Amino acid sequence: MVAKDTQLEQRWDQFHRWGPYGMLGIATLIAVATQDIMAGPGRRYAAAALVGVALLLHLYWDLRPHTPATGTGTGRRRRTPSRAGTVFYAVRWAIAFALTWLNPFFALYAVTGYFDADELIPGRRRHRIGLFATSVTLAGSQSGGMPPKNASQWGVFFGMLVVNNVLWMVVGHLTHQEEERSRARADTIVELERTNTALQQALDENAALHAQLLVQAREAGVADERRRLAAEIHDTLAQGLTGIIAQLQVVVNTPDPDLARDHTVRAMDLARHSLGEARRSVHNLAPAALDRDELPEALKKTVAAWGERTGVRADFTVTGTAEQLHAEVSATLLRIAEEALSNTARHANATRAGVTLSFMGDEVVLDIRDDGRGFDPLALPERSDTGGFGLGGMRARAERIAGSLTVESEPGYGTALSARVPLVRHDR
Repeated sequence: MVAKDTQLEQRWDQFHRWGPYGMLGIATLIAVATQDIMAGPGRRYAAAALVGVALLLHLYWDLRPHTPATGTGTGRRRRTPSRAGTVFYAVRWAIAFALTWLNPFFALYAVTGYFDADELIPGRRRHRIGLFATSVTLAGSQSGGMPPKNASQWGVFFGMLVVNNVLWMVVGHLTHQEEERSRARADTIVELERTNTALQQALDENAALHAQLLVQAREAGVADERRRLAAEIHDTLAQGLTGIIAQLQVVVNTPDPDLARDHTVRAMDLARHSLGEARRSVHNLAPAALDRDELPEALKKTVAAWGERTGVRADFTVTGTAEQLHAEVSATLLRIAEEALSNTARHANATRAGVTLSFMGDEVVLDIRDDGRGFDPLALPERSDTGGFGLGGMRARAERIAGSLTVESEPGYGTALSARVPLVRHDR
């Protein structure tokens, strides 16, 4: 649209510059062909002299420097209304009027006054006076030449004067409306560009914020895993090693072979148990399921395996259009699902559980619900008695990636847990 407007203005500029020469040339050729209208050589010489003066006037005006009009924005060589422009318009009108008086066909040259009055004459009132003067010249030509020779010709003259003025007022009104629409369209384009720039800046800032949040979440996750490992080591491995040492001390200090054998077997059992706990702790550092599958498939397998292990009917559903999520988001939601299902197995005594993963525009929502015994969320400690994170830990996981976790439960009416986090796509 902007390119088309620019081309149109360039064509208008070419017409304003070369049109008067062309119209004057055509009018002169017709006048020569109809020179019998100009009785006497004196009128022909006068017309030739005025044509020469008109050419010199236009050459002078085109060669003098012009100040571009402000706000055009198209590179158009546009005249600025001024006193000099008014003088040029008046002199050109006088020449055109005189030529039309000598030969009515010179009105072809006079008509150029309709096209550039707004670019030469400042002020709407003066502009209209210039257009009216041009219409007088044209009406004289259209009525059969000037001056009118009888009443009938005078009547035609005034009639054509009215018609010409009505026409240029209508055309001027339509032109003014088109200019207003063009100006409004240009303002709209500028405003849209400004809005697009602001939107792009907001998107860039949002992307930077997401990246910063993910970095912070990763750092917080590292610290969280360190605390978890410390708790795991203290609660399982350290206690297991203490028990092994105690059993071996009994073996060393007893002379009874049977008692020594029993304590040795107990020490071996404790060692096996501690080894299993160590493997479980290392496994929990990162979800191995996400190494093979995306989050929906990993959750589906996790829910199915949990149902087979616990004997509880477990259903998994995906809603919305699934997208490839950032690794931090996927890991967070999978850990929350595992912890929630683990709590259900240990405490809920449920017969049915359901997990739903919903892709909702710029958010991902994970819902876990069961029909178990329920509980009072306000009375539950932040840390479970098994050394896990509990609801406080799941909530902390969600909040680290700018998400939230809500729990709805009541004794005897089951539990519904919902984790809502931003949808951050996988970095490609």
